[in-house]
Parts: sequence; C-alpha cells; structure tokens
Amino acid sequence: MAACLDDSRNQTATICPCSADFRPVQNNNSLCRLIKFCRPTVFKLSSCNLVYQKSKSSTKIVPHECDEDYIWLKIQEEALSSIEQEPILSKYFYSSILSHCSVESALANQLAIKLSNSSLPTDTLYEIFFQLLSKDSSIRVAIRDDLKAVKERDPAWISYVHCFLNFKGFLACQAHRMAHNFWLQGRTVMALLIQNRVSEVFAVDIHPGAKIGRGILLDHATGIVIGETAVIGDNVSILHSVTLGGTGKVSGDRHPKIGDGVQIGAGTKILGNIKIGEGAKIGAGSVVLKEVPPKATAVGNPARIIAVKDR
Repeated sequence: MAACLDDSRNQTATICPCSADFRPVQNNNSLCRLIKFCRPTVFKLSSCNLVYQKSKSSTKIVPHECDEDYIWLKIQEEALSSIEQEPILSKYFYSSILSHCSVESALANQLAIKLSNSSLPTDTLYEIFFQLLSKDSSIRVAIRDDLKAVKERDPAWISYVHCFLNFKGFLACQAHRMAHNFWLQGRTVMALLIQNRVSEVFAVDIHPGAKIGRGILLDHATGIVIGETAVIGDNVSILHSVTLGGTGKVSGDRHPKIGDGVQIGAGTKILGNIKIGEGAKIGAGSVVLKEVPPKATAVGNPARIIAVKDR
C-alpha cells in the first residue's frame, strides 16, 4: 500500500491510498495552500473532508464528520499552529502530519523514518507497520490512550503533536506493540528486528514477548529494560533507567508483574517473578526483590514498604 505522502523532491503531490486528492498551490502571497479531501477506508472511521488553508492572514482546519477521532484532529490543528510559529518547518509538519489520513499512517511513517537504516529502507518499514496497524484495532486504541497518558501525567507535556513526533518513550512503546504482535504470530525474526532497532535508536530495550497494557507513560525512557516474561498493566508510569528483569537464577517465567496504575521512579530495578500491586509507588533508585502490596510505597536498596494507602 502506498504512503499518503507528498513527494517534496519534485514538488508534486501523490495520490493518497484512501482516495485523497492533493492540490498544493504555491504563490507569492502565501506560504502554502493545501486542500485535502480524505475518505479513509482502512480504519472504519466515518468519511472526513478536511480543508487545510495556510495563508498570509490565517490558518484554519475545518472538520467534517470525523470529530470522533479527537486526538487526530488535535494533532493536525497543533501541526498547523506549529507552522505559524515556525514557518521554516512547514515542509516537516506537512510530510510528518498533514499529508496523512490518520494517526496510523502518520505513526507508521514516523517509526519507519526513525528505525530505518541503509539496509532497512523506510518504505519497507512503512509497509510493515501500516499493514499491521490496519488490522489490529487494539493497538490503535492503545496509541490514543498512550497519548492521553502523556498529557495527563507528564508535566513536560506541550502538545499531542510534540509527543507524537518527538517523545522517544511514546515511539518506543508503539514500536514494541507491533513487535509484540509479530511475536504472538510466531514471526520472531521480525519481532526481534524491531526490538533491536528500537534499542539502538531510542535506547529502550523491551523484549517483544513482554506484555504491556494501555495508557503507558515511558518518561524520558533512556535506559529502560523490560524482560521477556514481564507483564505491565494499564496506566503505568515508568521513568528512565528502570529495569524489569530477572535475578539470573531461574528460567521460564522470571520477570516482574506490574499492576494497573503503578508508578516506578527513575533508576529502579525490579527483579524476579514478583508482583507489584495495583496503585503502588516505587521510589527512585530502589531495588525491589519482594512483592509490593497494592497502594503501597516502597523505597530503598533493598526496597522496604514505608506506607500503604487505605483502599
């Protein structure tokens, strides 16, 4: 399936796979005027006709019948606002966001660009990611929940589009979701290839066998390591340099199980097949070797329980 992308090298527009018709117009009085009529057929969203206009006097986005995908609409609006602030980046935001028909197309493109190398072309990765996203509705829901999680729980949040394009924790998590899907299909070569590229590019090493819920915040993300049999619930926040690993003494099911709503501070090591209860908090730099009950706060090396909230 071809990408819904502008060919900036020859300044002509390609035809979008979801029946889009791009007609960019350049003139002396405006930076760019783009009219896009998009009717996506892949993701079962209602038909949408979006009109983007960037003129000397104003920028606006006019939605028609696709307001249910609020986050995608906000990403597009924020991209246009970013162009107003930094007109020199208009080509970047067009190719990354405004030339796409959906969150899924834009994400597949962004990950393909980030993870490609000389022997693994961007086009190949785009095809792999986009085809998977078109089939797996659970990943599509999780993408949006993860974006909401960043907005709600990250004090450094600026905008959806900034997170979508620049937060490597968010991007690494989405790449893992696809690697995990391939792992479950028995496509281990593909799954491990994605894991390896994510580790090299984002400094986040999540085994494709690990199970991760929705509403995940990987804040800063550098140095995060998550083992094969780890399980992470919904609405979990993990800071940088966290390890969810084994003790090195057992095989098989050997990694931590993290409950819903857990917060794990920077530099924490949680080792072994132990359970961290729902709503627990683990202080930065802790080494956790034993189970932590729900709503408890654990700190130290080795970690000890210092408080348990009333349920």
